[in-house]
Amino acid sequence: MITIVDYGSGNINAITNIYELLKIPFNIASKPSELELAEKIILPGVGSFDYCMSKLNDSGLKDVLNKRVVIDKIPVLGICIGLHIMAENSEEGKLPGLGWIKGRVKKFDESKLTEKPKIPHMGWNSIKVESIPDLFKDINQNQGFYFIHSYFIDVLNKENIMTTTNYGGTFVSGVTSSNIYAVQFHPEKSHSNGMKLLRNFSEI
Repeated sequence: MITIVDYGSGNINAITNIYELLKIPFNIASKPSELELAEKIILPGVGSFDYCMSKLNDSGLKDVLNKRVVIDKIPVLGICIGLHIMAENSEEGKLPGLGWIKGRVKKFDESKLTEKPKIPHMGWNSIKVESIPDLFKDINQNQGFYFIHSYFIDVLNKENIMTTTNYGGTFVSGVTSSNIYAVQFHPEKSHSNGMKLLRNFSEI
């Protein structure tokens, strides 16, 4: 059973609609007890860093997430802000992140971008898969995925890089570590590629 964590980040309905269409069972967890029997976890993807971390801290979800992911090693997929909160910290906020991925979330520095693309990065973009091919089985890398963000993760360990994307320069658009997977883009907004990725995650 896939458990989608409700920590006030929004966008849950878009993910549940896809799993309903795919006839893949899921449930939604908004309190710690609802995470105890999760077999896979999704951390969805809209909101600010401190808001989401505050929700996890105040609800008690953070401690159970750490147990299920770090100790029990069940698969977890983070989407956009769900990726960001896996980092150690963020320029967007003051609270510490979950620290599952070593690195810091940074804002795009427009002065360092070539061709001066607009920030936020918004729209379709291709990806380059560096690792974890099972998650990207039958994915069209050139078609890519839908992005909307002004921040990205600057990972400390290169082995954590799962995908990269170019937008005025190359940035990390997906990370992994053991049972942990996270993407900067929004599969739930990415049509056939997004549906395939969410199906692939259910089969990991």
